[in-house]
Amino acid sequence: MNKELNTTPAASHIVMPKLPIKGFSKLSKLEKIDFLVENYFSNTETARVMLKKFWHSDENIQKTIDEFSENTLTNFILPLGVVPNVMINGNLYCVPMVIEESSVVAASAKAANFWLTRGGFKAEIIGMKKVGQVHFIWNGETGKLQDLFLSKKAELLESVAAITANMEKRGGGILDLRLVDRTKDEPGYYQLLGEFDTRDAMGANFINSILETLGHKWKEMVMNAESFSDAEKELQVIMAILSNYTPECRVRASVECRVQDLEEAGLGMSASEFAAKFTRAVRISRIDVTRATTHNKGIFNGIDAVVLATGNDFRAVEACGHAYAARDGQYRGLSEASVADGIFKFSLEIPLAIGSVGGLTSLHPMAKLSLDMLGRPGASELMQIVATIGLAQNFGAVRSLVTSGIQKGHMKMHLMNILNHLEANSAEVERAKVHFENEVISFKSVREYIASLRNYV
Repeated sequence: MNKELNTTPAASHIVMPKLPIKGFSKLSKLEKIDFLVENYFSNTETARVMLKKFWHSDENIQKTIDEFSENTLTNFILPLGVVPNVMINGNLYCVPMVIEESSVVAASAKAANFWLTRGGFKAEIIGMKKVGQVHFIWNGETGKLQDLFLSKKAELLESVAAITANMEKRGGGILDLRLVDRTKDEPGYYQLLGEFDTRDAMGANFINSILETLGHKWKEMVMNAESFSDAEKELQVIMAILSNYTPECRVRASVECRVQDLEEAGLGMSASEFAAKFTRAVRISRIDVTRATTHNKGIFNGIDAVVLATGNDFRAVEACGHAYAARDGQYRGLSEASVADGIFKFSLEIPLAIGSVGGLTSLHPMAKLSLDMLGRPGASELMQIVATIGLAQNFGAVRSLVTSGIQKGHMKMHLMNILNHLEANSAEVERAKVHFENEVISFKSVREYIASLRNYV
């Protein structure tokens, strides 16, 4: 650990540039680094070394990574771990996860092992439909616009035939196109609402290209409508864009077993008491928004990690998931649990618009490796894997909460982070692990214990 580098110096130590820089994006990577270290870092040489230290040794790989984003300087490293023994629909997976919190991977792995001997996870696709909208303003009689749309719908769809041809060959394409009247919410506001099947691709570029073409064509049709007055021929396209809210692109993951089969060494209570506490904890997440937020964050701990590992967009997945959690007007926990007739059931139903081809899934070398590890799944299979890990992580978290408490396991995992921060050597690490097996772990207590070892030596 380099003690000289301080990436968050006190404000008084920051040397701010005298003038804003123009044309920064046109500078080479080395020129960008030169500008930044001279103007934004207190220790210029250490910053320069650290920014270059994490470049990939393979120039071709580094070039690929640089081109993923804009104004790239270096690589930000996150660990890629795995959860073995994930049984889904009778198939065994080793699932990659990219996340910096070790307790998430550990909890998911523990849950996977727990359910491995209890029938494994079940998963099913509920739908694969994605949507996008052309938002526009038009002032006139709604019935006239509706009549024009119905008469021109086939022509509208034909206008994007060249874009949809390859997707249609794979069994996807445009499923439907509708005119939506939103004038009660905003004067003159309408939408062209498209529904799409993008097969194994996430499909953002495909959908957006179609929508933009439809927007231009629809405006042209309105302008040329013979039955419209000059005023009615005025149409303003506000925007054409896919929606990340995809409630009909949804997957369900679940587990179930007899209540008595929940019995496990170290549970600290009977299986029936555990089942009762567990199901009540999940119900609370569906009642109380304060708990629901943290409950769902735990689900996304698992989901995001697999989404990242496979080169998908975790921001889109999270935005959709949280919107879906509030679909009835109150934000609720996404999972459900019940006990009936002696059977414990736990499930998660969630929208997941992800892909296994295209974008970073085909470009990022580690995303490709992750998908290889999973057996090159199609989008529907990947959705099932991702949802299952979300459920596994949720089971592990809620299990800890209603038994030993979340901090016992979490802080054991956090112990290594503290020891690394204190630059503990291997002997100190091993002794600290033993010492804190049954002790409260905090930064202060670990620091004092390491200091005592060093003073003793």
